Amino acid sequence: MDAITGDTKKIGIGLTAAGLLFTLLGVVLFFDSALLAVGNLLFLAGVFLILGMERTKNFFFQKSKLRGTAFFFIGIAMVMFKWAKLGFAVELFGFMNLFGNFVPHVILVARHTPGVSKVMELPGIKQACDYLSKGGESKKANAAV
Repeated sequence: MDAITGDTKKIGIGLTAAGLLFTLLGVVLFFDSALLAVGNLLFLAGVFLILGMERTKNFFFQKSKLRGTAFFFIGIAMVMFKWAKLGFAVELFGFMNLFGNFVPHVILVARHTPGVSKVMELPGIKQACDYLSKGGESKKANAAV
């Protein structure tokens, strides 16, 4: 039973990565609706396989995350109906509301990854990562002084 769960999570990680790749290609190719739609479907399937049915439902339908969930799924629907640019913007807003608290963890892992850590130290990227990992506290701290 445990091997099945492990394999399911591996497939889920692969589907999530493929979904992000298709989404990136859709954006690079001037918001191609088909690539964005496939990316969305693969991403959602991957998240479902990684978390499972109950945890996925609990994640998306927490009271504090309902606004993000609504915007995310409305954005996906807009992309499916060929409103790629507006749909992607709405979806991105929902994505940041849903997954925004994971950004500091991703930045921390990237800073300790060989090769990527050099890129994270570049002047503009370093300031952006510092701002995102603190949740925008640098502006608040300066305002209080």
